[in-house]
Amino acid sequence: MAAIRSIDALDAAGKRVLVRVDFNAPVADGAVTDDTRIRAALPTIRKLAGDGAKVILMSHRGRPDGTGFQEEFSLAPAARRLGELLGVPVAMAGDICGDDARAKAAALADGEVLMLENLRFDPREKKNDRAFCEELAELGDAYVNDAFGTAHRAHASTAGLAELLPSYAGYLLQNEVDTLTGMLDAPRHPFCAILGGSKVSDKIAVIEALMDKCDTLVIGGGMCFTFLAAQGYGVGTSLKEDDWVDRAAAMLRKAGQKGVELLLPVDVVCADRFAEDASTRTVAIDAIPADMMGLDIGPRTARLYAYAIGRAQTVFWNGPMGVFEMDAFAAGTEAVARAVAANKAADTIIGGGDSVAAVNKFGLADAMTFISTGGGASMELVEGRELPGVAALQR
Repeated sequence: MAAIRSIDALDAAGKRVLVRVDFNAPVADGAVTDDTRIRAALPTIRKLAGDGAKVILMSHRGRPDGTGFQEEFSLAPAARRLGELLGVPVAMAGDICGDDARAKAAALADGEVLMLENLRFDPREKKNDRAFCEELAELGDAYVNDAFGTAHRAHASTAGLAELLPSYAGYLLQNEVDTLTGMLDAPRHPFCAILGGSKVSDKIAVIEALMDKCDTLVIGGGMCFTFLAAQGYGVGTSLKEDDWVDRAAAMLRKAGQKGVELLLPVDVVCADRFAEDASTRTVAIDAIPADMMGLDIGPRTARLYAYAIGRAQTVFWNGPMGVFEMDAFAAGTEAVARAVAANKAADTIIGGGDSVAAVNKFGLADAMTFISTGGGASMELVEGRELPGVAALQR
């Protein structure tokens, strides 16, 4: 991958710098309830403000309908929380690139910060509309992308704007790209990749990419039942993608040919229905009742997986081992999280999405080497696909 320009190369003093951040944070009663994404952008914002830039932040939040301002999707709560974290007021524009945004951008002093309204209030953002890009570009002298979580989308604020202004990567985006590509290009071995989630079809490209890099591939979550079916096991009413059973069988053969240890569950926690208070049984994989569904890996599997994780020098984890949101089916995911956290000798990388939620749920985030902020973006990068938001910084 070609190098991307860092903000360390930007002479920001006195310049209006448009910064794409990912402040898509949950809000309740007008206050941000999880400021993880806002905190992740602080190093870049502090660097630019400290260098005397007029910092103009852009982000989306939620899924507004794209017809204009909607109070429930406003970025005002994020601006207030950012101001608290920075210890200085953060101005809030009433629009994106209209009269209020232009006036407040023009009034910024060196080192001050302005937040524009939700980019997705304008339908042109997702269309990467050229005129919208030009209207945004008029607000700034330089552009910084620090929103890795949206780097896989070719939107106006992630791709088009970079063509119109001198463009740089913020510290968060730079660290994400460097860490994930470093893991793929030069991992320390043994390299153990852990993949979970519901569907094989969602992860097949990641599985194929990692099979060329890793020594051990651990499979959990709902997608394990498609692999078990490919081995001839009955999986009861468990989630299974019938159209992908043959492809899963091919993956098992490929792993054998490449000498990759592909680990599947040896026991599972089954339930009579998808509910927290369901009746459960832990059974071996050759004894899954026809009228029950697997919703978590079993304790024997958890120990098997923990052993593989414990001997690794590089660990990459994306996807839960079961329905961890329900306490009755969280033990497998928690066991894997604790095994990853316990391996202090390894580079441990959490690949975004539900894995991050699981690590946070079990209070283990501080024990991990690196936690990605981008679920879809991190997976596409691991797959080897070009990320428009990253490619735009390489031009």
